Amino acid sequence: MKIGFAGLGVMGGPMARHLVHAGHEVVGFNRTAHKARSWAQANGGRFAATIAEAAAGADLLFLCVGNDDDVRQVVTEALPHLNAGAIIVDHTTTSAKVAREMSALAAGRGHAFIDAPVSGGQAGAENGQLSVMAGGDAAALEAAEPAIMAYSKAVKHMGPSGAGQLTKMVNQIAIAGVVQGLAEAVHFAGVAGLDTGAVYDAISKGAAQSWQMDNRWKTMAEGRFDFGFAVDWMRKDLGLVLDEARTNGAHLALTALVDQFYSEVQSMGGSRWDTSSLAARLQARSDRA
Repeated sequence: MKIGFAGLGVMGGPMARHLVHAGHEVVGFNRTAHKARSWAQANGGRFAATIAEAAAGADLLFLCVGNDDDVRQVVTEALPHLNAGAIIVDHTTTSAKVAREMSALAAGRGHAFIDAPVSGGQAGAENGQLSVMAGGDAAALEAAEPAIMAYSKAVKHMGPSGAGQLTKMVNQIAIAGVVQGLAEAVHFAGVAGLDTGAVYDAISKGAAQSWQMDNRWKTMAEGRFDFGFAVDWMRKDLGLVLDEARTNGAHLALTALVDQFYSEVQSMGGSRWDTSSLAARLQARSDRA
């Protein structure tokens, strides 16, 4: 299958690599041209200087770009060049509104657009273990799914266009609350003079257990925040969540509070720190006390 892939960053690069290894003909595009060239040289794919070139004759076009405006630009530029009946699969985390807009735009040219944000972070992309939540036409998703499974462990159809993005918002709401609770737990254990490693051993097999605890407790306690999903990205995602909540009337007091806490982390110079850096904010407040 001929595939175009736009966005070869920390997520898109490994995802596109898995597609090459699965035997697809992949043409990669990145706004920073040397990234596309380096990706092609390292992974055996081809690189394109423009999105039009990457989309030319493609049966599938994957997107993993930055935001709503990036998606609009890439889709608009790509549509005239795709193979007849091609499917666009957008792994960018965006608003549900832009997903619906792009679905309608693609349909007008005889194509399908699937909003398919992912969960699993950089490690999931590297290891081919992402979870995909998808909105849009079910038949189009079914046709694209064999390719998607090159870098995923699960794909779930959530409903019409926008449903994938709404599900990703639910994911980020849940993560925000869990990470804040975990940061406070690690902070409390340290202030109380407990051995944080022993505390983890004591509570991690019970009701407090979570992916975040298993993967971030130790690094939070050690003050290490150099992982893949940056605070800037989380604030972008939470901004989408809070915008949607203002529209649909959902009450997200905790999410709004955690978003404010992340703004404090940014002011500390932690824009590129991992989301678990909520623990650094608590330590800084304690140090000032």
